[in-house]
Amino acid sequence: MLVWSLMVMVAAAAMMRPWPLARAQTLCRTRTVRTGKVFNVSKQAHRESLHFSSTTVLLRHPCERNIAVYLGQQIFFTRDNFESSLLPFTMPEWTMITAPEVTSAHFSGGALLLVVNGKVFGYNYRDNLWFQSQGINHPVSHVSGDNCCFAKNALCVEISNDIFAYMQGDELAQAHIYFSNNGGYSFDLFVFESQAANPGMLGGIFHFHPLSQIGILIVDKGMAMFQYTDYPLNRSLGMAFPYKDTMNVVLTPGQKGFIILWSQNNLFVSPNSGQLVNTVQLQQEGKIQFPSIFDTNITIHNIAANENELAVLTRESNLFYGNLGFLSTPAIKLVDQSLWSPEAALTFHSSGMLEILTPVVDTAFAAFDFQKCSMNMQAILMDPNLHIEKCKIELLEGQFDEDLYTIDMKSSLLLSAFFIPRPGTSPIPLVMVSNPHSLGLHATMSEFGSTLDGNTQYRLDIKLEQQQHSGKTDPKFTSSIKRPTLSTLTVDVANKDISCVDMKPLSTLISVGCDLRKKIMVQNKVSACSKGILNAVELQKNYTYVVEKESYDPNFLGHKATNDLFVTYPYKELGCPRLVYFNAPWKPVVELWQGDELQEVVTAEYVLLEVNGLFTYSYSLTAGTALCRTQPQNWTTIKQDSTTWNRENYVSCWEPSENPPLLWPDVPYQVLGGPTSNEIIFDQRNGIYIFYLSIVDPHYSYCHLYTTFSIYVYGAYPLPVVPPEITIFLLVSGMLLCLWLAYIIPKLLNTQCGLSIKNFWRRLGAKVWAFCSCSWLRSLLRRMGLRSLLRRMWARMTQADRRPEASPSPATPDQDPVSK
Repeated sequence: MLVWSLMVMVAAAAMMRPWPLARAQTLCRTRTVRTGKVFNVSKQAHRESLHFSSTTVLLRHPCERNIAVYLGQQIFFTRDNFESSLLPFTMPEWTMITAPEVTSAHFSGGALLLVVNGKVFGYNYRDNLWFQSQGINHPVSHVSGDNCCFAKNALCVEISNDIFAYMQGDELAQAHIYFSNNGGYSFDLFVFESQAANPGMLGGIFHFHPLSQIGILIVDKGMAMFQYTDYPLNRSLGMAFPYKDTMNVVLTPGQKGFIILWSQNNLFVSPNSGQLVNTVQLQQEGKIQFPSIFDTNITIHNIAANENELAVLTRESNLFYGNLGFLSTPAIKLVDQSLWSPEAALTFHSSGMLEILTPVVDTAFAAFDFQKCSMNMQAILMDPNLHIEKCKIELLEGQFDEDLYTIDMKSSLLLSAFFIPRPGTSPIPLVMVSNPHSLGLHATMSEFGSTLDGNTQYRLDIKLEQQQHSGKTDPKFTSSIKRPTLSTLTVDVANKDISCVDMKPLSTLISVGCDLRKKIMVQNKVSACSKGILNAVELQKNYTYVVEKESYDPNFLGHKATNDLFVTYPYKELGCPRLVYFNAPWKPVVELWQGDELQEVVTAEYVLLEVNGLFTYSYSLTAGTALCRTQPQNWTTIKQDSTTWNRENYVSCWEPSENPPLLWPDVPYQVLGGPTSNEIIFDQRNGIYIFYLSIVDPHYSYCHLYTTFSIYVYGAYPLPVVPPEITIFLLVSGMLLCLWLAYIIPKLLNTQCGLSIKNFWRRLGAKVWAFCSCSWLRSLLRRMGLRSLLRRMWARMTQADRRPEASPSPATPDQDPVSK
C-alpha cells in the first residue's frame, strides 16, 4: 500500500511538472502561396536581381501593412502581403549597376529607398517610377527615417520626409552625413556641432521625433552611446551599452520612442530614444528566469517589432515573444518547432498576428512562391501549459488613440481615457510622455460607474500643457521655448502581462507648436469706401495709383528712387483700404482668429513694412525713449541677413543678448505692440499704403503669424511752394515794418519836408479830380453813394491844411471838386 501511494505521488508530481515547451503545441501550420504565375518575364531576363548583404529581413510599411519588401539572397516587393507569387526585384536599365548589392532599405511615404552599391535609389511604387537621389557625393551604406501614421496632415508628412544617409563605421570626425527633407529625392550635407571633436565611429544617425532630437550612435572601444544635438540633451550622453558586432537599429512604429538595437549576439531595447538601454529578460511562469535572453546561448537570425510587441527568431529554431514595456521588456520562449531556415523572415502582419515567410523556388516559373507560417499569439498564449497569467485589464480605451493634437504657446489640452480592471486585480495605470522636457502632464483617476457584471470602471483625466508654463520644473530642465517640439502621450498599465496582446496601449502624438487654424487679421471698421473717398467698383477695375519717386525706395533703405512707381491695387486680396487721418498717431488693431472664431485682440510685439518701399512715415518712439538696453533691430539690419522679420530671428532690446549695447539711442524704434506705446506718424502725404505685418514676439505663438493689409491716409494739405520758415520770416518782418511806419510817418508829416510832401499830394489830387470832372463820373459816384463820402474826405484834408490863425470860410460851389 505504501509503495502504491509512493507511485501515485510520483505520478502526480510528474503530472504537475511543466511539460517541455516543445511539447506544448504546434505554433503554426504552413501554407504555400502559388498564385499569379502569369508574368511577362522577357523584359527582366537580362536584368540582374538585387540581393541583400546582411541576414534576412522583412521590412513592412508601418502605415500600409500590405506593402512590404523581403531582403535576402533575393529581394521581393509586394503590395498584397505576399499573397501572390513574385519575380525577384530588379533595378532599371538606366542605373547601369552590375552585381547590385543592397545594404539598407527604408519606406518613405510612397517610395521605397534602397542603398545599392553606395548610392541611394528610390522606387515610387504608386507611380511605378525609379529615381536616384541627388546631392550625395560620397558612398553611403545606410538610410534611416521614421513614418507618421496617426494623421494625414503637414506635420506627419514632414516626419515621413526626414531621411538621413550615411556610411556606417566611418570615423565620426570625418563622416559624411546627408539629410533630406523631401523623402529622399535630394540630400544636403549635414554637420552637427562638435562633430569634428568627437572620437569614435558612426554607428548611425536618427531623427527621434518623439524626443524632438537628432541622435547619433557613437561607438568607441567596444561601448556605444547616443549623443543628441539639441538643448537640453546635448549637455550629456545617453546610457552606454556593450557594442560587440555591427548592430541594426530599428525605430518601432507609433512614435513612442522605442528603439531596438540588435545583431546576431546582441539585443537591447530603449524605451526613450536611447537615453536608457535595457536587455530583454527571459520570463517563465511569471518570473524572470534570465536577465537577458542571450544567457540561453542563442544566435539571432532576425527580429520583428510593431507598436508594442517584439519577436525574435534564432538560428537554433527558438522563437521568443514579448511586449515592449516602459519599465522592462519581458519575453517568453515558445515551442522548439523547426522554424528556422536561412531564408526565413519574421514579421508582424498586424497586432498579435506573427508570421514567418520563406521564399520557395519554382522550377517551372521564374516567379517565386511563398511559404507562410502564421501565428495567432493571443490563441497561443492561452495554452495552460505556458502558465501565463490572464491579462489584468478587460478594457482600455480613449477617443484620442492614434490621433494628433496641437498645443500652442501657453495653451493646454484635456484628454480622457477609460479602463476596467479584471475583478480581483489592481493594475496601476501609467500615463507617460516621450518628451518631458517639452510636454508636462497632470493625471487624475476617479471611479466612473460600473459595468453590467459589476466591474468598476475608472476614468483618467489628463491635462497637458507646455512644460515651460507648467510651473513644476526648473527652467534649465526644459527645452528651448522658441523651438517647436513633439511628444507622444501613452496610456498603459505598469508591468502589463504578456497575455495582454489585444490590450495595446493608447497613444497619440502631441505637437507643441503651431496651430495651423490660427491666423491674424487687421480690423477694418472704417474704410475709405464707406466714407466715399474711394470707390469700390473702381478699385476692382485694375485701379492703378502712382507712388512718387521722392517717397519710396525699392531696396527698403529709405533712399529716393529715380522713377515713379505705378502700382495696381490688389482689391481681391486686400479689399477696400482702411481710413487713417494723417495728423493722428496710428497703429493697427490686430485680431487673432482660430478658424472662424475671434480669439482676442493681439497685444504682442509686431512689425510693419510698406511692401512698395514707401518711407513717408516714422515712429513715435526712439530706442532711447523705448528704454532699450541694447541696440534694437530694424528692417535695415534684418534685410542684410534675412528676407523677413519673424519670431525666430527677433531679439528683444530689453533682454541681455549678443546685440551691441545701445550706442545710437535716437534711431527709430520699429517694433509696435508689447509693453510700449509706439505708434506710426505719417508725413504730409495722402495716398494708399500697403503694409506687411508680422508677429515677432517669440512667446506669443509658434506660428509665423503675418498678414498684408492696406490703408488710405487722408487730410494732408499740399506742401507749400515757399518753405514755411521763409513765410514766417516775411510775415513777422512785414508786421514790424508796419508798426515802425505807423510810428514814424506822423512825425515826418509835421516837419518841413513832410509839409512839402503833403502839398505835392494835394495838388496832384486836385488835378486828378479836375481831370475826372465829367458828368458821367459824377452820376456814377452819386449812384454808388460815394459823392458825399468824398466831399467829407476833401473837407477834412483842406481843413487840416489851414493855419490856426486863418478863419475858416465856407466853401463855394466853385471850390468843391466833387460838386464839379
